[in-house]
Amino acid sequence: MDTIRGQLGKFAAGVQSYLPDLDQEHHRQVSEQIGKQLSAEEVLQHPEYPHVNWDLKPEKRETISVAAGRGGPLKLAYELHGRGPRKIVWIMGLGGYMKTWQRQTKDFGHTEADKYSCLVFDNRGMGASDKPLLRYTTSEMAKDVVELLDHVGWTDPRSVHVIGISMGGMIAQELGLLIPDRICSLNLISTAPRIVRTLPYLENLRNRINLMVPKPLDTQLSKVKADCYSAEWLAKPDETEYVVEPFPTNGDRFSAGELSKRMSPGTFTRQGFLYQLYAAGFHHKSAAQLKSLADAVGRDRIMVLHGRKDHMIDFVHGEMLLKELGGEESGVTKSFHDGIGHVAPFEIRQEFRDIIAIRIDQTEGIARA
Repeated sequence: MDTIRGQLGKFAAGVQSYLPDLDQEHHRQVSEQIGKQLSAEEVLQHPEYPHVNWDLKPEKRETISVAAGRGGPLKLAYELHGRGPRKIVWIMGLGGYMKTWQRQTKDFGHTEADKYSCLVFDNRGMGASDKPLLRYTTSEMAKDVVELLDHVGWTDPRSVHVIGISMGGMIAQELGLLIPDRICSLNLISTAPRIVRTLPYLENLRNRINLMVPKPLDTQLSKVKADCYSAEWLAKPDETEYVVEPFPTNGDRFSAGELSKRMSPGTFTRQGFLYQLYAAGFHHKSAAQLKSLADAVGRDRIMVLHGRKDHMIDFVHGEMLLKELGGEESGVTKSFHDGIGHVAPFEIRQEFRDIIAIRIDQTEGIARA
C-alpha cells in the first residue's frame, strides 16, 4: 500500500511541477469576462443553496459489492430513475458523482419516466462508493460498470445506451471493448482516447491536483470554473429551475453544487480524487484499439461530442478520437460545438437532451432492423 501511495504521490508532484504557472492569464481573462460572482460564503447563505441538489426519488437505490478478485470487494452506490424500456447508463467524470447528472436524471428519468430508465452511480473513489487504496484504471472501473449492469439485469443484446463524459468517456471506451454486443449507442462526451501533451490539459491537470492543496475556497472555485466552462455561460443569469429563487448566475449555481459536494462528509476526498486522476491520466487507447472498438460496437452507434472551448480536455482530443474511430465518412456521428466548454450537459442542457434523444431513437431503429 505504501508503494501505491508513493507512486501516486510522485505522479501528482510530477504533474504539478511539469509546467510553470502559465494558466493564470486564462483564469484572469475568464474572471474579467464573467464579472462579479458570489463568494463561497455568499453562496452558502443564498436561500437556494439548501435546494441545489434536487429531491429526485429513484425507483431503486442501493449499494452493491463489485470487484471481488480485482482488489475488492468494494461497495458501489447506484440509483435507478424511470421505468421506461430505453435504458441509459450515465458515467461520470473525474471528481463528479451521481448527483452531477441530476439535470439529465430529471429530463430523462422523471419528465419522461415511462420512456427511459436511467442508471446513475458513483465511480469508485467518489460519492457514496468505496474509495479503496488501489491503483485505479479506466479498464477496472469499466469492469465495475459491467458488474453493475449485470446486477440490474441490463444484459440483453443492443439494449444499453452508454453516455460517458470526460473520464467517464474513457471508461465508456473500455466498456465498449468489454461488452460491445450489449451496447445500442456509445456516446463519448468531452473525452479522449489518450492524453497528448497540449499545454491547456497539463496546466489544468495540475490545477485539479492543486484543488486538494489547502487554499481559499473562492480561489479553488474560480479555477474550476475557468477550466471547465465558457465565460459566456458562467456569466449568464441562472438558467436552472429553482425552489426559492435563482442564483444570480450560472457560475454561482455551479459553485453551490461544488460546495455541496465538498462539504458532504466523505463524498469528495483527496485520496479518491487522486486515484481517479491517475486512472484518467494513464488512460490510453491506440488507433488500432479504437478501430477494434468501432468494429465491435458499430460506427453508426458511436457519437463523439466535444466543445471547441474545452479548456480541460483540449478540443484536439475530440478530433483525434473521431478520426481514429473512423470519422464521419465511416458512420461515426460528429457533434462538435462552438463556444462551449468541457461540460456540455450543463452549458447546452436542452440541446444536449435533444441530441441524446435523437441518438437513442436512431440506434434503437438499428436494433429493430
